[in-house]
Amino acid sequence: MAQVVVRVNDRPYTMQCNDGEEDHLSELARMLDTEIGNIKSSVGQVGDIRLLLMAGLIVADQLSEARKRIEELEDQIGGLRESRTTAVEHGRHTEQQVVERLEAAAMRMEALARETPG
Repeated sequence: MAQVVVRVNDRPYTMQCNDGEEDHLSELARMLDTEIGNIKSSVGQVGDIRLLLMAGLIVADQLSEARKRIEELEDQIGGLRESRTTAVEHGRHTEQQVVERLEAAAMRMEALARETPG
């Protein structure tokens, strides 16, 4: 286990994480600290627990919105896949019809060629 010292609200906190996740943990702490800074600048200094709660709720709200957006995008992807499958099937059907018509036209032309004295 690795240890990382992160600063949130101008206070150091020693945290443990899996080896290799130090940078990620530091980035998460920076995100939380940024939200705390935004809250402090808009409402002033409030108690640490309240400040952390407010920042946590803001981050949770952002996560909730991101999850909703991911679900919407997954639904769109599913719809696009269905549309693509339908289009491919339609294209194959159309291609088969074209081939059949060309073959029929070629047969008629051959028949006409045999009938025409020449």
